[in-house]
Amino acid sequence: MPEHTVKAYGDELNQLTAEVARMGGLAEAQVADAVDSVARRDVALGRAVVERDAKLDAMHHDIERKAIRLIALRQPVASDLRRTLASMKLAVDLERTGDLAKNIAKRGLILAEGEPLQPLTRSIERMGKLVSMRLRDVLDAYAAAEIDRAVAVWNTDDEVDEHYNALFRELLTYMMGDPRTITAGTHLLFMAKNLERIGDHATNIAETIYYEITGQEFIGERPRWNPDVAEPGPDPLTTA
Repeated sequence: MPEHTVKAYGDELNQLTAEVARMGGLAEAQVADAVDSVARRDVALGRAVVERDAKLDAMHHDIERKAIRLIALRQPVASDLRRTLASMKLAVDLERTGDLAKNIAKRGLILAEGEPLQPLTRSIERMGKLVSMRLRDVLDAYAAAEIDRAVAVWNTDDEVDEHYNALFRELLTYMMGDPRTITAGTHLLFMAKNLERIGDHATNIAETIYYEITGQEFIGERPRWNPDVAEPGPDPLTTA
């Protein structure tokens, strides 16, 4: 293969990786800002999170289009093929993460219209910071191609589930004790569930990184949380 062709091929792969990293940075900011907008009852920030989601969607489609084009024209094999496929998988997880952050911001806008529930909001903020940290760590692992950091994120999946478990019970206690908190508590329940799902996407990303680098599927069973009480159903804002 001529040298200029090899260089162009390498540039395309590097550009794809860079675009995934940029998309990851935006998704990470979306989660942090969504939680911050809820904690500070910041309507302007919440609206900004909702509006910025369209940019994540566009980035997802652009990465997918470029990856398909690269596969069709360059016919990558081995590590190059894994790298290309990983970019597509990561873009899907990041796009879904953005959707969940948007849903949190939307519910924050609704909560901002009522009386604040400071203790419960602080619990959401703590869980949000934990999830944001896991997302940041796994994206750093992707940028540095570090398997150990990706595996460390995978191994801490149960921490997010434990926070969700505790917050779920805390919210139910408030709602049963004071019926006036039921509406706000329901919004917070869905926020907590969305954060737990963002944690799951971080775990997905860790598994994809492992596959991209090693060429092997990650072997291990994710920790499972088995609640004694029913979880909230699908979030009606998910596709809104």
